[in-house]
Amino acid sequence: MRYGVADGRVVADVGGRVVAVGDVISDPVFEQPSLNAFMAQGPDAWRDTKTTVLGAQDPEKRDSARPERMGEMGMPFEVADYVDFYSSIHHATNLGRLFRPDSEPLMPNWRHLPVGYHGRAGTVVVSGTPVVRPSGLVQTEGGVVRQPCARLDIELEVGFVVGVGSERNAPIAVDDADKHVFGVVLVNDWSARDIQAFEYQPLGPNLGKSFLTSISPWVVPLDELRPFFRAAPQQTPPPDAGLRGTRDWAIDMHLEIERNGTVISETNFVDLYWTFAQQLAHMTSNGANVRTGDLFASGTVSGPEPGSYGSLIELGAGFLDDGDTIVLRGWCGDGDDRIDLGDVVGTVKP
Repeated sequence: MRYGVADGRVVADVGGRVVAVGDVISDPVFEQPSLNAFMAQGPDAWRDTKTTVLGAQDPEKRDSARPERMGEMGMPFEVADYVDFYSSIHHATNLGRLFRPDSEPLMPNWRHLPVGYHGRAGTVVVSGTPVVRPSGLVQTEGGVVRQPCARLDIELEVGFVVGVGSERNAPIAVDDADKHVFGVVLVNDWSARDIQAFEYQPLGPNLGKSFLTSISPWVVPLDELRPFFRAAPQQTPPPDAGLRGTRDWAIDMHLEIERNGTVISETNFVDLYWTFAQQLAHMTSNGANVRTGDLFASGTVSGPEPGSYGSLIELGAGFLDDGDTIVLRGWCGDGDDRIDLGDVVGTVKP
């Protein structure tokens, strides 16, 4: 395993400038099988490492280290825990109307806290891992039967990776989020809608979600995205004091979904109702701690218009067929200021 720092206009396609950390820095943390030991060192070490590597590397050697020569991309970090949120008001409203057409689309708690559930860290995989259609119990006209998922869906999400953990019974304040979050990945939280529909009441998602979650192979440091931080949407009613912050925590990030070579949705992360900083604060508000390598995802990111939804069930695009390939993309900025997150690619197998 070798660790690279991508420097250039684009992160996923770095213009031939990928620098191997081990060529410049001799540190035991870069001899480990994941980035966890490095991430645990904290913000000062993260910034110093990037400065050292990019400042010391020979430009000609950089240009020879093209991404296509790097070999197979692996999991960049070891996932400790995984929490998936449900923080897009547009997505929650759309699904509420679909699942509960005769009721209010948003549940009474939704505007008071970032709703989430605990996922499976062991089934978080790197982009490119084949997607095997799961089987499970579903309700049919003939009764409850076990069968392959017939309503396989995607969820376009943004994930945040914890670098510096916290102590139990020491909640993290909203405005301290960047002391703990190392970086950002794109997430496709694959969903078996028919399995999920039968199992999710009263305790929420389980096997319909836990079979696979794909992430991008690059972790973009949170520091790199600061120029794209924006004010979050106004929240009504005002959140509990433990969920209030004074800084801008929304991120102006363009997102898109491609299915079999055609872009089917484009949206933006900036208007997510609950920010990642509020999600982190909420996770620890009951006294729970976070650990290096914890991954928490935003939940499906959907915009207000049909062409900006983050799942097939909302788009009315039908569910996935065997052989379908989904690519999720995300980037901040344009032109020379553009920063790309690595693509998340998955092809459905029988």
